[in-house]
Amino acid sequence: MNFLRGFVAVVDRFNYGLGRIMMWGIFALMGVLLWSTWSKFAGAPSLWTLEMAQFVMVGYYILGGPYAMQMGSNVRMDLFYGEFSPRRKAAFDAVTVLFLLTYLGILMWGGVESTIYAFQYGGERSSSVWRPYIWPIKVVMCVGIALMILQSLSELAKDILFLRTGAPKRHQEGQSDAL
Repeated sequence: MNFLRGFVAVVDRFNYGLGRIMMWGIFALMGVLLWSTWSKFAGAPSLWTLEMAQFVMVGYYILGGPYAMQMGSNVRMDLFYGEFSPRRKAAFDAVTVLFLLTYLGILMWGGVESTIYAFQYGGERSSSVWRPYIWPIKVVMCVGIALMILQSLSELAKDILFLRTGAPKRHQEGQSDAL
């Protein structure tokens, strides 16, 4: 039990901190899009802004995903789930997280294969006029998926701990560790 509590504390603390940092990524995205608008208005459109906005959005989304999961702000079908007791919710979550882990495992496998491909051939480049290297965003994608897998395992551990001990499952925002 202590190992699970320690694992949850470390993963939750890291993803909480990274998520709070990634919240500021929206301003980076806004900056890129404002530059794009301004440069077009000035008559000299930048070639890099569309792809850079996509890269920033991928980083913002994929590195913020574990934080969203930790905070319970992900979307779920609440048709029956809302009426479940806390114990039944934890049991249901413990089962459904296995499907999520399967999905994330397949994503990770594809992401690693794609990243290896990008490195093997002298650095895969985009086909746009700007032609940036693609490997940095693929590495970010793999890191984000790995963090999502760790957060999913943390959520599973919280469900197991709740089912075995009755300890509260979620922490309040601002606290440093979950249990």
